Amino acid sequence: MIIYKDVVSGDEIISDTWDLKEVDDAVYEIDCKKVTKGIDNIDIGANPSAEEAEEGVEDGQKQVIDVVDAFRLNFLGDKASGTRLFNTKKDYLGQLKTYMKKVVEKLKEGGADEAAVKKFQTGAQSYFTKVIAPNFKDFDFYIGESMDTDGMYEYCNTKG
Repeated sequence: MIIYKDVVSGDEIISDTWDLKEVDDAVYEIDCKKVTKGIDNIDIGANPSAEEAEEGVEDGQKQVIDVVDAFRLNFLGDKASGTRLFNTKKDYLGQLKTYMKKVVEKLKEGGADEAAVKKFQTGAQSYFTKVIAPNFKDFDFYIGESMDTDGMYEYCNTKG
């Protein structure tokens, strides 16, 4: 198994256990799913009550996003109120620009030539323009386990 880490924070972000799709030579996309986590379900042959069937989870269980749970990512906002850390594209873009500068530094430290750096920057900008900006309202934002605000902010499209 290959585990991918954020080059800035060192946080584990994803692994090849999921079906990774590279987009624009800069971003990996994966399909996440909600899973139920919690107490073991022991089937004794009884039918669930109408209330249990409606809720879909039993006491001691909760629904989580598989990747978020597996890599201990932290939601940036307040789920109860529905607020997010980044309310506007402009807010997010400020953080993204700062992060991209750090990634470029890491690429250069690692020996990447100017063409490789430019290809990465162009791909990241293209992805932001084609995917993130037009669907911004559909994304929830997460941060790695270390909560390093200089590191990558992961995003999850919760609507599509």
